[in-house]
Amino acid sequence: MTYSGAVRVGGPADVHELKDLMISKVAVGPMNNNAYLLRCRATGEQLLIDAASEAATLLTLIGDDGIASVVTTHRHGDHWQALGEVVAATGATTYAGAYDAEGIPVATDVLVEDGDTIRVGEVVLTARHIVGHTPGSIALVYDDPHGHPHLFPGDCLFPGGPGRTTNPEEFDSLMGDLETKVFGVLPDETWVYPGHGNDTTLGAERPHLAEWHARGW
Repeated sequence: MTYSGAVRVGGPADVHELKDLMISKVAVGPMNNNAYLLRCRATGEQLLIDAASEAATLLTLIGDDGIASVVTTHRHGDHWQALGEVVAATGATTYAGAYDAEGIPVATDVLVEDGDTIRVGEVVLTARHIVGHTPGSIALVYDDPHGHPHLFPGDCLFPGGPGRTTNPEEFDSLMGDLETKVFGVLPDETWVYPGHGNDTTLGAERPHLAEWHARGW
């Protein structure tokens, strides 16, 4: 089956099947949040990115195998509404950016700094601290040894522009981190799985960086 990354609340998950990793994307909640279930093919271990809403939907997606961990990309409430219920049901270890954890009402077991790695079975994800949308947002990069990288930026990057900021200083910080830690080091083929909406690639977004700077959002 071909993966499109187009999902809707109440609809089925879309599954991106890589050689070492399966990525299941589902949309949940009133703000159409994306949640991503990552499954290591070698070990069967699973990790959830953003227990955003609809715990029952997420637990059905997770299935009987459970999850080892949940990563919350940032502190905004629409990204952790189901976190407490999912953790209570699965016993998963919780991860969040070191500078956003205080804004998440479920205890964070592991505080994540820039460059830290998070494992799901034999698959390694690298965290990038991106400041601007929130003080402690983290993006996760899976550098697929069999293909191109895969990026989970939370709300820091979308098709058509960076995430929301509230003042010029936050915007400049967000753009600076995106340019140095994302666009500056990852190739155009990098697949982007945002916190809301459809997927994109860095190649599709890169030509518009100057436009984003000029408009200020």
